[in-house]
Amino acid sequence: MSEFEETKERARFMGDLKLTRRGVLSAGAAITVAAALSKPRAAGAEDLKFCASLGWTVWESGRHIVNGYKDAVSKLGGTLTIADANYDIKKQADQIAAFVASKPAAIFITPADAAAISPAVQAAVASGIPIFCGDSYVPNTTVTSTAMSNNFGLGAAGAEYIVKRLNGKGQVALVSLPSNESWDQRTLGAKSVFARFPDIKIASEIAFALGGTTTPRQVVDNILTANPDLEAIWCAWDGAASEGTLAIRASGKKVFITGIDGGRQSFEYIKAGSPFAMTMAQSFYEMAYMNAFYAHEVVAGRKAPRFVITPSYAVTQDSLKNLKDLPDNYDQPGEAIKLGWARAL
Repeated sequence: MSEFEETKERARFMGDLKLTRRGVLSAGAAITVAAALSKPRAAGAEDLKFCASLGWTVWESGRHIVNGYKDAVSKLGGTLTIADANYDIKKQADQIAAFVASKPAAIFITPADAAAISPAVQAAVASGIPIFCGDSYVPNTTVTSTAMSNNFGLGAAGAEYIVKRLNGKGQVALVSLPSNESWDQRTLGAKSVFARFPDIKIASEIAFALGGTTTPRQVVDNILTANPDLEAIWCAWDGAASEGTLAIRASGKKVFITGIDGGRQSFEYIKAGSPFAMTMAQSFYEMAYMNAFYAHEVVAGRKAPRFVITPSYAVTQDSLKNLKDLPDNYDQPGEAIKLGWARAL
């Protein structure tokens, strides 16, 4: 893309922004990334070496994260080495140590288990290499910058949808994801909402272990069997909601399910009117892009914010019914606005 085309693209993006009160809240981080899109590559940027230790690359979230890092480094300059830990804590800790030894310009980390890899991240920070985290913060560390969603809010939003649909009364179940401290915040957010409604009863809560032998489908099968009066299931991530949808269909029960993450597969279920009724769609691409953008800023001697809260969108059948094609790039800056989606968090 030529410099003229980049400038034109930025102008088009900025023109698409509707700066209403909601639009202002949605636009802040997006404008920063838009600036990066039109920013010329810094002199010597092609010589920069970056490394990314990703806790996972599966699911749509993993694909969007990988694309965000790759696109940003391709655009802004440098080379990128990616390692996938596949939810293996020791493997990720070893990856981080190996990357530190290679002395890159910066290291990007999406934690599989943030608390468990904290010692490895502490050592990385102590090396003096700028460390950027995506999706989750790492406790007991002071990394250069973290780009993530409001996880407590994500969990609360799904619970609020359930409460509203049930008119404040009914039995619900939770499929939680406690292995990562940030992801566990979602469950705390959901419970904070359900606790305000005495006629909402949490009939079951299953703590799912990623990398174990039990699948989310089996978990939801068991929940449905043990709780015949269940009306809704809150899930901490879309993988459980998608597989849970299959379990609900097989059971023939009138139960609906919510998730957190977003992506084409989730949108397909939701648009079709399946039991998968709502997801809080995160901006995984933007998390990764913001990490890489601010890594370049820090290398250039400029500042990076300690935290960047990326946009999330409440997606239901109403959000998708008028769309000809299911969006795969909604989490790239400016795209959600074109869909008519307002930032929920």
